[in-house]
Amino acid sequence: MAALFRGARCVLLRWNKHAGLPFVSSRSMASKTPVGFIGLGNMGTPMATNLLKNGYPVIATDVFPESCKELQDLGAQVMDSPAEVAEKADRIITMLPSSPNVIEVYTGPNGILKKVKKGTLLIDSSTIDPAVSKEMAIAAEKTGAVFMDAPVSGGVGAASLAKLTFMVGGAEEEYHAAQELLTCMGANVVYCGQVGTGQAAKICNNMLLAIGMIGTAETMNLGIRLGLDPKLLAQILNMSSGRCWSSDSYNPVPGVMEGVPSANNYQGGFGTTLMAKDLGLAQNTATNTKTPVPLGSLAHQIYRVMSARGYANKDFSSVFQFLREEEGQ
Repeated sequence: MAALFRGARCVLLRWNKHAGLPFVSSRSMASKTPVGFIGLGNMGTPMATNLLKNGYPVIATDVFPESCKELQDLGAQVMDSPAEVAEKADRIITMLPSSPNVIEVYTGPNGILKKVKKGTLLIDSSTIDPAVSKEMAIAAEKTGAVFMDAPVSGGVGAASLAKLTFMVGGAEEEYHAAQELLTCMGANVVYCGQVGTGQAAKICNNMLLAIGMIGTAETMNLGIRLGLDPKLLAQILNMSSGRCWSSDSYNPVPGVMEGVPSANNYQGGFGTTLMAKDLGLAQNTATNTKTPVPLGSLAHQIYRVMSARGYANKDFSSVFQFLREEEGQ
């Protein structure tokens, strides 16, 4: 079904081009076909909401039924299991916390692959081990489905505004079919290569993000101890060579910026536990590839300690608060 639809879409677009007729949006055609969405957490709910806003009927489920209410109120159809979603949709997006969750949702007793239809396009936007993405792709291929990994960057705010960045891994000939859906939820959709390369890009990005956030927090703390006003210091950093995303867009010091977790007692955003998990993935892949990542290793340990000391559910920028408390301030 999905393969037939994609073929028809390509024929229509070519016909319009050569006939000189107005462009017919493939998205408007696709909106007639339901999209499955599994995993309605802080990221999944706004992502699925943006699919609804773009005219896609959504068939959803979550392990916590109460998580489905918001989307159901917006018009989504809610099912009891991933297998039931797979029966009704030939394009399915998953957004899950970890590798074990992905394995369960795809291959478990009530998993997607128990009922998936041949030709179904499966897009996993979770951040997991690239090796697990490859395993899921092999399992999906055996059922006649197509699996692609498409983890995201940008956080809850970008998810709500449909400004996420998607890093996509999978068969290149399927990329444009995935892109149709992903552009409804993100501002940037980048093809990285075969299955697993999207996850590789995401893991590398988040390792750098963690290192940069710790460096920004240390720098801001040092400057404050030296008597500098934090807003002034941030201004100087952001017009100098030390500028980075953590300093100019997500500053970890309370009072420096509005609309970021540090302005809200580090609530919301990207949790410390999730950052520790992603850094663990980076460590595993670094070990497997014999790649030295000394700063990545230190960042992993810092976020693991934070997770055990009451920061687990706070945004990862709370590393600034953690450093201040370590000093006894």
